Amino acid sequence: MPLGLQNDSPPLRTDTDGVVRIGGTRVTLESVVTLFDQGAGAEEIALRFDALSLAEIYGVLAYYLRHPSDVRQYVEAQQAASARARDAFVGRGAASRIRARGAKLRGQCDAPAAG
Repeated sequence: MPLGLQNDSPPLRTDTDGVVRIGGTRVTLESVVTLFDQGAGAEEIALRFDALSLAEIYGVLAYYLRHPSDVRQYVEAQQAASARARDAFVGRGAASRIRARGAKLRGQCDAPAAG
């Protein structure tokens, strides 16, 4: 019996925020590609992301290996966007912590001395 060959699409989707995710999971393409670039194989990636099947991981890796420059460009853009968001978040968090600390110190100065 002959094998009916099929052209399978990679299990990738773009969410409403423009992030490429794998299948119906929240696992990002960036996460899998980064691990692969660090030397992890498909089985090790599967151990880290139990929501992914080996077939999905191999499908993603095959896509990456067929389109390395496009995927690397996407991953680098995602990493830069993440760094900008993290810097903005840390900056806002630091400012609010400083304001809270100042308010606390002002409150301590206004409190009557215990005695």
